[in-house]
Order: sequence, then structure tokens, then C-alpha cells
Amino acid sequence: MAKPASGGGDFISNLGKIYTYYTGGFFGFVIILGILEQFGVPNRWIGYGFVFLTIAVYAVIGILSRTSEVGEYYVAGRKVPSFYNGMATGADWMSGASFVGMAGTLFLLGYDGLAFVLGWTGGYVLVAILIAPFLRKFGAYTVPDFFSERYGGGTARMFAVIVLISCSFTYVVAQIFATGLIASRFLDMDFTVAVYAGLIGILLCSMLGGMKAVTWTQVAQYIVLIVAYLTPIIILSAKKFGIPVPQLTYGQAIQEIISLEASMVQKGLATAAGLKPHIKPFTTYDPLNYFALIFCLMVGTASLPHILMRYFTTPSVRDARSSVAWSLFFIFLLYFSAPAYAAFSKLEVYTLINNGTALADLPQWIYTYGKIGLVKICGADASVVDAVIAACGKIANQGGLLRLQDLSINTDVIVLSTPEIAGMPYVIAGLVAAGGLAAALSTADGLLLAIANALSHDIYYKMINPNAPTATRLIVSRILLFFVAVLAAYVASTRPADILSMVAWAFSIAAAGIFPALVLGVWWKRANTAGCLAGMALGYGMCVYYLVGTRYFAVSFHEMWGWLSTATPAAQAKFVDLKAAWTAASGPAKDAAWVALDAHAQTIASWFGVRNISAALFGLPVGFVAIWVVSLLTPAPSEAVGRMVDATRRPAGAMIMQDKDASGAH
Repeated sequence: MAKPASGGGDFISNLGKIYTYYTGGFFGFVIILGILEQFGVPNRWIGYGFVFLTIAVYAVIGILSRTSEVGEYYVAGRKVPSFYNGMATGADWMSGASFVGMAGTLFLLGYDGLAFVLGWTGGYVLVAILIAPFLRKFGAYTVPDFFSERYGGGTARMFAVIVLISCSFTYVVAQIFATGLIASRFLDMDFTVAVYAGLIGILLCSMLGGMKAVTWTQVAQYIVLIVAYLTPIIILSAKKFGIPVPQLTYGQAIQEIISLEASMVQKGLATAAGLKPHIKPFTTYDPLNYFALIFCLMVGTASLPHILMRYFTTPSVRDARSSVAWSLFFIFLLYFSAPAYAAFSKLEVYTLINNGTALADLPQWIYTYGKIGLVKICGADASVVDAVIAACGKIANQGGLLRLQDLSINTDVIVLSTPEIAGMPYVIAGLVAAGGLAAALSTADGLLLAIANALSHDIYYKMINPNAPTATRLIVSRILLFFVAVLAAYVASTRPADILSMVAWAFSIAAAGIFPALVLGVWWKRANTAGCLAGMALGYGMCVYYLVGTRYFAVSFHEMWGWLSTATPAAQAKFVDLKAAWTAASGPAKDAAWVALDAHAQTIASWFGVRNISAALFGLPVGFVAIWVVSLLTPAPSEAVGRMVDATRRPAGAMIMQDKDASGAH
């Protein structure tokens, strides 16, 4: 364990003891709930216990960490040891998308889903080499602080704030969506109500203590989420193969999946055309989209403000570097396990289908998640037995058995449902729910804080009221945090997309809007204000235009830019036919025709076949070229800026903004 920073006070010096007691207490709590389940305590109360008690613990940490000092609120006093900062970063990073959606995506896509794992972990290499230590040496409170100081003025700060809010808000909606998903299942709430219930937990963790509270809460949340993630697959690995190390038995699980795939096709329970072999590459993404997604996620990782903020909290530049290494280790523990999680879950589902399960004898977990629209059979929500039988009865030669082509499981439910699919005690399902909630809450805390800090520090304090006293600044930040959180919860309640898609969009926005100016600001002294503004505006604008156009205006986008599409003549002809059918239809039929037209348009409206989750592939080069060209065509920055860039890249010496930091902290 990393040595605590000197001079950190009693709390910092006793972190190891405090979190050891916390971990022991959490294990004891799980054991007690397991005993209560054996004594017949209803499952609902077990679920309540996990959700409410864990949120209560996070809230207590948040309240005890309340602060009235600016330095502690924005950067946790720059006292967080690298080991614990790595753990907090891991929790900040292990979002609802990683915990809830990652294994589900691997379940659905198989090999192609590895693009997310490779992109997200690879991004930390860029963070460590290109960005984290230099931002820490700079000594800013926020990412826009760096842009303002490096590129001279409020306009660069404002551009950075716009991009920051765009990517962070998109990301936080996905996290609140995940909290609603978990709460609606385990608290038996309506999804919309569950979204706002989760919001309360998020606000309790972050409102009073800012980064100080969020940091120590995230360390506690990481412990919960990693235990919750590993427990089910360790049990399954030991049960099926006699070795409680799922990463070692993953290959055996894959071999059984391959065997079951062939068996289901032979029995008529799956079709060869509809089956996506788990280990076959490029069944969903072609090579262009596969590697484009990896690239965009890598660069996006190195650009997300709520992650970069974590490296402002370490005591030194050296600690910032080692903090990145610890971050990678803690993230590795989950990401190295996600493929095994997907494989074991798929093995359970395929075994169920291969056994020839009758529609009248489906297990309860299908109806549990079908009631909230996450499992469909024969195209209908699997809410009750009669609904399933009626829906499948409309399909010719269905046969009365559950077939692979009849079953549709939302990717966001795989992790949550695996303990129930495998027939484990309900306490394990509750543990997984607590882990998913910890993952979503920890990331939501960091994102909301990044947005609120940008609005309160970069807009209100730096641009509107530079003379605002400390108390006023903190009050403004808390008020803004509350309103942004409520707005994000409202958007999440509308279910705008699946979790992983929303997260991928956030990464592309951050990559295109922030990365070029951020990296060149550190590594190219000739980059100037005009170049920065041009690069951010054009890169961000191109990315958002492509993303929004292909997602929400696919029909008109395709008609406008059809010459860039790589769609086949048959696909183009189908588009013409569908549009003609929509034009001729009326009433409810017109709405149905539009859905079909829009769905087809989204598949062919892309430029050169690039999907919108990799929209940064267009925005990123535009941003770099714009900064380079405009900077060379306009006057060079001052010598003072050049000296500042040199000092930023020099590990030794005082922070660049040390005086301002010290004056603002008291």
C-alpha cells in the first residue's frame, strides 16, 4: 500500500486502518444478509438492505467530509496519496457502463465487444505519458483553468467549458440511467421514480464536501463494486470447473459455448445465419469500425475532464504518475474479468436454451426483467407466461420451445441478472446490485462535480464575479450541482439510448473537442489562442454534427450527404422505397413507416460506413489540423507562454499556478 503523504493529518495517516475496518464491516454485512435469507427474510428486504445501507454509508462519508475551504472542495486539498487516488479514479472510471454494460456488450457481441475493453484501458497509457503529470505540475483546479492560462483569456476557458459540459452531461445521463435501472429492479419502483431516488444518493455524496467528499466516498465505492463484480463469477468458476479463478477457466467456458452453439443449430433452437459465434471477429463491427472505436475510446479517455481532475488531487507530480499506474491496476481487476463474466453468463443462457425449455416452463428471472422491458421473447415483453405464449404463437413453426432467435436480452441487464440466471442465493444478486449502484454513483459524483465546478469556478468566479468570497463560491457550486443533477435525471428518465452508446458519444465529444488543444498546449509551444479556438470549434462542431445528424436526423442527413455513404445499391433502393411508403401512409401506419425508414437510414447515413459512436474519427483530425494551420498563420505566443510550457514539462520546481492556488484556497 502506498505511503501516506506527510503532513496529511490523522485521517490521511490512518487511511489503511479505516478502509480495512470498512471492508471487514462490508463482508460482515453481506454474511448477515445471507443468514437472514436462509431464515426466510423476503428477497425484497434483502434488496432494500443492500441499496439503502450502502447509500447511507456513502452519504455519511460525504457529510463527514464536508468542507468550507476552496482547495479541499475543488482538489481535496491536494493531499490524496497515489494508491487511494488510483482506487478513487478506478471507481470514478468504473461507471454504470463498465459495471452494468460491459459484460452485456461482450455477451451480445463476443469478440467485437473487446473494442471497448481495449479502448478504455489503452487510454490510460495516453493519460500517463501525455497529460496527467503535466496538468498536475500546472496546478490548476479545473481543465478550463489550464486552457485559460495556456491560451490566454476567457474565450478559451469558455470553449473548454462548453465541451466539458457537453461530454460530461451526456456521460452523467448514462450513469443516472443505470441507477434508475438498478433501483427499479431491486426496489420494485417505477423507472422514473427510481431515477430520482438514485439522484438523492448522488447528491448526498457530493454536495457538501466536493472533491474531498467524492474522493473518500469513491474509495469506499470501489471496494463494494469490485467485490460485487468478482463474487458471482468466482462462484460459477468454482462450481463448473473446480477452480475459483474465472480468468483461468474462461477458455473452458468458451469451449463449452462453441459446443452449445453447434448443438442449438443442430436441434433447430438457433439458426446458423442468426447466430453470432462468440469468438469470431468482425460479426458486428467491420475492421474499420472496430479499430475506429478503439481509437476514439482511447483518446476520449485521455480527454474526459472528470478523470483528469483526479490527478489535480495528488501531493506531487510524481504521485500523479504513480496514481495513473494504480488506476490501471484497479481498472484491470474488473476489465480482465469482464470477458469471463460475459462467457459464464452466456454459458448459462445457452444451456437453458439447449436443454429444450418449454415456453410454459421458463425460469422466473425472465419474467422479473421482462416486466421492466429488459427481456423480450418473440418480440414481446416477457411480463407473464400468457403474453409469451401468445406472442410466440403468432410465429410459424415456433414449436413451443425457447429458441435463441426468440430471446432478446438487453445488454444492460446481463450483469444484474447473472446470479439469478445461475440460481445463486438472492443475497448475491443484491450484492451485484449494490456494486452496480456504487459504480454508477461514483462516476455520477465525479461528473456532476466536474460540471458544477466548471460553471461555478470557471464561469461564475473567473468570468462573472472575480471578487466573490469563498462562502459564496461554494454555495453557487452546490446550487448549480443540484440543478444540473435534476436536469440530468429528467433526461435519463426519458431513456434516450442504451447506456454504452451514450458513454461512447461522450468519449467522442471529449476526444474531438478537448484532446488536440490539450496535448498541443503541453507539447507544442507554437500553439496559440487563435489556433486553440479554431481547433476546438471545428473539431467539436464536426463531431457533434456527425453524431446528432446520423442519430436523430438520419433521413435528412443521408439525403444531404448520400455521396459519402458506402451503402450498397440495394440498401439505397430500399431507402427510396421506405421513404415512398412513409410519404403515402397516414395515421398510425405513417408513424410505423417512419420508424422503419429512420432505422434503415441510421444504418446507411454514415460517412464511409463509420458509426456515430466513433464520431471523433472526423472531429479529431479536423481539430489538430485547424490548430496547426491557424497557429502558423497567426502571431506566435509570447515568450512568457513558452517559458510556462517548458516549466510544465519539467518535473521539478513549483506548480505553475501555485500562487493563485494558495490564494484561492483560504
